[in-house]
Amino acid sequence: MDIKYTSEKEVGQIYMPAVNWILLIGVVAAVLAFRSSSALAGAYGIAVTLTMVITTTLTFFVVRNAWKLPLLLAVAATVFFLGIDVFLFAGCIIKFFDGGWFPLVMGLSLFAVMTTWSKGRSLVVETIKRDGLDLASFIASIEAGHNHLIQRTAVYAVANPETVPQALLHNMKHNQVLHEKNIIMTVKFEEVPWVSDKHRVKVEKISEHFWQVVVTYDFMNTPDVPKALLMCQQHGLDVPAFETTYFLSRETVMPTPGGGMAQWREIMFAAMTRNSGGIVEFFHLPDNSVVELGTRVQI
Repeated sequence: MDIKYTSEKEVGQIYMPAVNWILLIGVVAAVLAFRSSSALAGAYGIAVTLTMVITTTLTFFVVRNAWKLPLLLAVAATVFFLGIDVFLFAGCIIKFFDGGWFPLVMGLSLFAVMTTWSKGRSLVVETIKRDGLDLASFIASIEAGHNHLIQRTAVYAVANPETVPQALLHNMKHNQVLHEKNIIMTVKFEEVPWVSDKHRVKVEKISEHFWQVVVTYDFMNTPDVPKALLMCQQHGLDVPAFETTYFLSRETVMPTPGGGMAQWREIMFAAMTRNSGGIVEFFHLPDNSVVELGTRVQI
């Protein structure tokens, strides 16, 4: 989703247009379904009091871990306020069948979606890392006996800079060619408002035809990979804009029985992956210079 940071000081202060529209539709649908404020009272009461319970519970970790206050004081304060919140919540739970079920079902649904996405992404990364090849040994083996050398530049985006990008494996397997310049690129995001151009890129030459480039962005900056790669020239690596092709790996998630998650969660994650936004638009890559090579990942 499109995320906009609205503060240079608070990393977590964000605005998500799609979420706001979803909330608008949800609010209008809830009002039309319940039809009156009295019918909404049960749902409202449980939502507010349960939020108070959750907030009080989380406050314990703030008092203990962030403020570094004694454990006894943190427990005593939490138990005192939690007792009040629990009694208020118990008074509203009797309205469960009169609309109180709505915020609970909605909250559990959102929780299931978010945890499924988080767990699914970790499973995909673990699978790719487990099945991936070591980059250093792979480069040493192909540098010794590559067949065809193309006088162009290839950029391979990869999350783990120590493993061979899947797109590079597919390109060599099916096309049986090697570019003159092969850039293994990793994009990192720091929890700071601004990163200077001086620290934007880090370039390391691995071999005659391979370079490793790390591009660093802040949370206030709009990622523009082609523009960042032009800065590699001052580090001895020329990346001509009209002679560069971006090879991307597109994973197709395949749910498998007895895998890392329940079957219904794997099916949900596969559907979410198919409809998630791509990195082409996010990194402002030129459409006419992008080649996507698919790979099937079983979780």
